[in-house]
Amino acid sequence: MSTPDAQVRLVSFGFLHGGPPPAHVVLDLRHHFRDPHVRPELQDMTARDPEVVAHVLDTPGIPALIDSAAALVRAYLAGPCTGAVVLAVGCTGGRHRAPATAGEVARRLHGAGIAVDLTHRDIDTPRPE
Repeated sequence: MSTPDAQVRLVSFGFLHGGPPPAHVVLDLRHHFRDPHVRPELQDMTARDPEVVAHVLDTPGIPALIDSAAALVRAYLAGPCTGAVVLAVGCTGGRHRAPATAGEVARRLHGAGIAVDLTHRDIDTPRPE
C-alpha cells in the first residue's frame, strides 16, 4: 500500500528499538491497550499474521482509536498546508499492536481514496525478551 505521491505516511514502530520517527502525530499504544505478546501462541507472530490482527482489532478501544486516527488525518489533510501528513503508531516492540493498528488506519484511508504510504519500521526486528 505504498505510493510515491502519498498524501499520508503511516509508520509503525517499537519504542524499544528507538524513538518515534518525525511525525505530525504519534500514537502510543504501550500502556492502554493489551499486548498480544503476553499470549505465548502470538509471541513469535507479527501483524502479518491474521491471528495477531484479529486479536489487536478485537481489543476494547482500538476500533474507536482507529476511527479517530483516520478522522485526525483527514482533518490535517483539510488544512491549508501542503505535503504529506505523517502519523506514527508505536507499541513496545513494533511487531503486534502498532503495525496492526497502522495497517487498519491505512486500509480505511486508502478505501476513502487517500494515497497512503505504510511502513512497518520494526516488524522484522527480533522480539524483545
